[in-house]
Formats: sequence, C-alpha cells, structure tokens
Amino acid sequence: MAWTERDIPGLSGRTAVVTGANGGLGFQTALALAGAGAHVVLAARDPSKTAAAEARIRERYPSACLEVVPLDLGNLSVVSAAASTILAAHERVDVLVNNAGVMAMPQRTTVDGFEMQFGVDHLGHWAFTAHLMPALLRAPAARVVTVTSTARHRARRLDPADPHLRRKYRAWAAYAQAKMANFHFGLGLQQQFSRAGVTAQSLVAHPGLSNTDLQARAVREGGAGWVGAFFEAFTARSGMTPFEGARPQLRAATDPRATGGELYAPRFGSTGPAVRRPILRRFDLQKQIDVLWLVSERETGITIDVEARDR
Repeated sequence: MAWTERDIPGLSGRTAVVTGANGGLGFQTALALAGAGAHVVLAARDPSKTAAAEARIRERYPSACLEVVPLDLGNLSVVSAAASTILAAHERVDVLVNNAGVMAMPQRTTVDGFEMQFGVDHLGHWAFTAHLMPALLRAPAARVVTVTSTARHRARRLDPADPHLRRKYRAWAAYAQAKMANFHFGLGLQQQFSRAGVTAQSLVAHPGLSNTDLQARAVREGGAGWVGAFFEAFTARSGMTPFEGARPQLRAATDPRATGGELYAPRFGSTGPAVRRPILRRFDLQKQIDVLWLVSERETGITIDVEARDR
C-alpha cells in the first residue's frame, strides 16, 4: 500500500524546522508535520506570505504548535540570525527539511556575492544546517532532509575555480548545478554523521513533477525561456499537486524505516507514490562530494565537521 502523510507517526514533543514553509512543497510539509503533532518552525522570507500560511495551518489544525522565524537564504547574516533565534528557543531540533529554493532565474547574486541559485538553494542551506548542528546533535535521532531535483542529472561537475558561473552563466545550468549540490550535500552530511558515530541522519528527496509556483515564477522572472514555458504548461496538465509532491520529503523526514543516505522520490521518476529510490553512484561521486565541501567551506567561511562539533 502506498505511503501517505497518514503514515506519519505521532510527532508530539518534537521540533521540526522547514525552510520555504510558506508555499508549495514547504507549506504542505509544514502542514503535515503540524498535523502529526510536531512543533513546526516556519522558516521563510516573505512575512505576509508566511503569516497567511500560518493562518491556513491553524485553520486546518486549530491546536497546531507553530513558530515563525524570518529566513532569507540569500543573506548569510540573516541565516545566522535565524538559526540563533531557533537555538535560543529550542534545545534540540528533531527534523530539518531544507526545502526552499529558486529556479532558472536571470543572472543575479546574493547579498554575499554568490550566484543566486547556488547561493540560496545550497550555500544558504549549508550555513543554516551548520548553525543548527548543536541542536540537531542533541536530538535523540535527528533527520536532515535536503530537497534535490531530477534536474541534477543535467549538471556539470562543480568547478572550484568558478562555482558561481561568472564565465558563462545559463539559467538552467545554474539550477542543475544547485540541485546537484543539494544531492551531494545530503550524501556528504550522512558521511559526516556516520564517521562521528552520532544518531542523526541525512537523507535526500526529490518531488518529481509537482505543480507549484516554482515553474510559474521562473517564467515570470524571464530566465527560464521556452523550456520554462513548456514545463509550466506541461506541469499544469500532468504534474502532481503540491500535496502529493511533498510526500517524498515527508517520508524521508518521518518514516521510521528510512535510514541515512537514502533517496526518496516518486516511484516513476516524475510521478507516483513516494518510495526509496537507488542512489546512482558515479565513479567520481566521492570526489564531487569532497569538492562541494571544499567550495562550500571556502565561500561561506563556515565549516561542517560533525566529529569536531560532537566532541
């Protein structure tokens, strides 16, 4: 029988942080976690949109335990401040869903000078996860879920000399690179947890073809070209709803049978029930993870060394 949000075990007493929780997959993830009894931190950028999302969750679950923390993944100082707010209020974080992202936009940079998609989708989450690490390690069995995309299959190897694609920027190539970084980050973080011998686990999920505002926004902002217009129309006709698309990341975050290093995705690639999918291990997978770690530490100035933090 297919896994659904009805299979989420009771989460009373647990704290879950969801980035981009004010819309699309993030909203559906926050809604389901709140319905299972978790204290859910809605970490998102747009205050009015986040307030509306909070109201919608409370309308569905009047007794929901919710908290709003402003988070702009394109600004490392705001990322640090958001994590500090969470750490001050919560001794532990049981679930972190790195869901937020941008897609196929015209060439832009974050406040810190990073290419926007790599900066928001990966480097912002790298920093956020690193700052929250003490609370994750204090949880009995924390789960970190990082959301990737099938677009990662179109990514070239990350170039340490030009991670921000300043030499030759293409919107879809930048998106593919960012989503491959999400994939490698999730796997690399699990390696860190395993080496340190901690109970925290890192998993990866992708939502398949889900009809959220991500496609429409990419078209509105003018970076997606005819490819974006095609996928916007195709997704509107054939894509899963955000409700369905959130199931892979929800399963990765909550299924007691899921374990670190696994990938959850729709059974048929773009659609279907949330299932565990095989990790296709390229011959240079470890090298690419190592390169990502080097670049991420260098660009952000933030180190993720679980063994050192655990000590």
